Amino acid sequence: MSASKFSLAQCALLAALGCFAGGLSQAKAADLGGNCCADLEERIAELEATTARKGNRKVSLEISGHVNEAVLFWDDGVESNAGVYTNDNSRSRFRFKGEAKINGDWKAGYLMEWGVRSANSKRFNQDDPNGEGAGQIDVRHNVWYLDSKTFGRVWVGLTGGAGESVTETNLAATKEILKYSDIEDTGLGLNTLVGGVSTGVAWRRLIRGGGDQPGEGRRFNMVRYDTPAFMGFTGTVDWGEDDAWEAGVRYHGELGDFKIAAAIAYGENSDVTSTNPAFQCVGNNTSPLDATVPDTRCQQLGGSVSVMHAPTGIYVNFGGGYMEDDVIGKDPGAASIAAVVDDRSEFYAGEIGIEQKWNDLGKTTIFGQYYKNNGGSQDRTFEGGDIVESELQSFGVGVIQGIDAAAMHVYLTYRHYEGDVTSGPALANFELDDLDVVMSGAIIRF
Repeated sequence: MSASKFSLAQCALLAALGCFAGGLSQAKAADLGGNCCADLEERIAELEATTARKGNRKVSLEISGHVNEAVLFWDDGVESNAGVYTNDNSRSRFRFKGEAKINGDWKAGYLMEWGVRSANSKRFNQDDPNGEGAGQIDVRHNVWYLDSKTFGRVWVGLTGGAGESVTETNLAATKEILKYSDIEDTGLGLNTLVGGVSTGVAWRRLIRGGGDQPGEGRRFNMVRYDTPAFMGFTGTVDWGEDDAWEAGVRYHGELGDFKIAAAIAYGENSDVTSTNPAFQCVGNNTSPLDATVPDTRCQQLGGSVSVMHAPTGIYVNFGGGYMEDDVIGKDPGAASIAAVVDDRSEFYAGEIGIEQKWNDLGKTTIFGQYYKNNGGSQDRTFEGGDIVESELQSFGVGVIQGIDAAAMHVYLTYRHYEGDVTSGPALANFELDDLDVVMSGAIIRF
């Protein structure tokens, strides 16, 4: 009798649970709009239709980049104007990158990146408000790599090497907005003036002829090797583009309350083309100063350091470099000027500031900068003669406000430029009219 009652009780309990589960299932199905499986499949299909597709499931795909646009105002002493420009300190860009694990030690990966300019903040001038390259897309990186925890990483393709950004180390937000050691990006496509009259020579042409600071490398087609990191240090060597090579060391670490980053690199270039893609020499076989010289030969050294006191946000940056040309002024056909040209260009620059979170939006950066370039001979005609040497200096200040919720920085910056040029065998000296540039904009990352 007790066994029968127990069995009946079990049946009643199971029936009650079944009814409860059925009701719960119907309620959930109702919440999903009827057929839960069909609804789920519909949502998956919608996500697939709006998501970037990969060719396979073995190699990851990450899409990222930023947009960096600003209003730039300039005053050359005779004319003043303003326009909207892509901030070439870190121009707008998008990138694809990813990697795949081969085994416990090895992996393979890739990086593809394109730069985008609407109007060019470093190439526009008084007569061309947009500047060279406006509205164009340029390839910044197109490279694959093999990486080993034990042996390091090998890259093959278009990318930066040991000298890329070696003079620009920076732990603060200014690195993407107003570089303290790469001043050509902020209005230096504007033509210089002497006594209110345009010379036809851009300000940036006083910096190694093309605007790249001495000691700084470029992105070019290369084979590159990075050592494994050891106590914060990583070594890099690279070779490519019809004979240029670089070697350098970078460091990232902390010492007590201080964050420290530093870099140094040396390179040599014997690329005979006039564009010198690896890094820019001055003398080459197309130069009027060196028309009979069959080759290009130059070497350079650059470096920088950035130190930030983490509790206060006070920081200091310093960078410098030189480039020495073995060809410029060595042409017997240019004997009248060969004895007076300066075959060495050098610069130094510094920044001091504070970066602290004083409001809920994000960190605020307040900073001041100084830059000095002693330019050697340049393959540019200035007031009827080739440039023998030049001097360019700049003072800058600014404020940057981070907006963490939008992965964004808004900024307001000011730069003042002044300089002089010595040209021709007679060593005529020309003092340039000063230039002032104000830039305000925002960078938003995705």
